[in-house]
Amino acid sequence: MKITLTEFVTLDGVSQGPGSPSEDTSDGFTRGGWLVPHLDDLFVRRTSEWLDLADGLLLGRRTYEAFARDWPRITDPDDPYTARMNSLPKYVVTSTLTEGSWHPTTVLHGDPIQTVGELKARPGRELQIHGSARLGNTLLAAGLVDTLRLVVAPAVTGSGRRLLDHPGGPVGLRLVHHEVTSTGLLLLQYETAGAAPVAEYEGVTAFV
Repeated sequence: MKITLTEFVTLDGVSQGPGSPSEDTSDGFTRGGWLVPHLDDLFVRRTSEWLDLADGLLLGRRTYEAFARDWPRITDPDDPYTARMNSLPKYVVTSTLTEGSWHPTTVLHGDPIQTVGELKARPGRELQIHGSARLGNTLLAAGLVDTLRLVVAPAVTGSGRRLLDHPGGPVGLRLVHHEVTSTGLLLLQYETAGAAPVAEYEGVTAFV
């Protein structure tokens, strides 16, 4: 399976609390809810199509517990995501949980690079990471992420947990698709392309 990282971020790279001010207040974050004012039909249609490609969800413990609390409570039959989110196989990377409450769930213990690598080797389409920025960063740095899908909101929060903040080496990306919604959201899809290339600009000797 391919591993796909899907994230909502601000222009300053914050991925924390896109859905509401109370969604994730860890570390004293009070500026959540920055994505919601910009949702439109194209956003819903495209993200629903992305979810259609999933054969499973790969989540860190904190995101898993939040999703397991919230998604089963949505009862609107017309919601474009709920039936699939609740029915897809879930894999949670954790050192503390022994079982999952959001079925069907498989708990993955041990080295996440090894356990996720074994999942990746299975046949299938996409194993999708939603949220779970720390897990996504770890797997991106390890070279296990194939596709990165970003929804970039026209907002700057000035604080909060940033997405692409990992201790690994530079990661190269190749833009394969982009769209702009009516509300200014950027829908970006990248494929990973090994180490990020570097070069020296020789046109001028210095920038002032």
